[in-house]
Amino acid sequence: MGDPAEVSANVLNALAKSNDIDTGIDFISQYWGGMLDFGATTFWEDFDLAWTENTGRIDEPVAPDKKDLHGDFGAHCYVGFRHSFCHGWAGGPTAWLSKNVLGVTHVAPGCAKVEITPHLGRLAWAEGTYPTPKGPIKVRHDKQADGSVKSTVTLPEGIEQVK
Repeated sequence: MGDPAEVSANVLNALAKSNDIDTGIDFISQYWGGMLDFGATTFWEDFDLAWTENTGRIDEPVAPDKKDLHGDFGAHCYVGFRHSFCHGWAGGPTAWLSKNVLGVTHVAPGCAKVEITPHLGRLAWAEGTYPTPKGPIKVRHDKQADGSVKSTVTLPEGIEQVK
């Protein structure tokens, strides 16, 4: 797989359903992390890890001996500075991590009730917020020495955590 679009939400969700959180995290780290490694502050419409060979970062002037990650690459009609550096498909990992690693699932309309079941895989910890109409749910999970997970959850008023 050379394109993060190939690692779609469907693939990530299938990995979660098969309890393979670690492979999902690996895909996210490799592809979406690859953008971050080259200076991204948002996620791009089009990206291929093969483009990163001998390529300059997007947040620095391109050295004469390097390729231009934005200007020299692009699939389909995206040749020469035309693909978006902030694109909707990139939200997939955020939703996947929120649901499958942080384990936040709303179980009543308006997020009035939520279930929080973390799946850290090999991660030692995970922390994040989950937006709701009543304000953000703040979650931190820490894996303990015995493999159990200690969770700290802050819920906005009007939201109940169910087990």
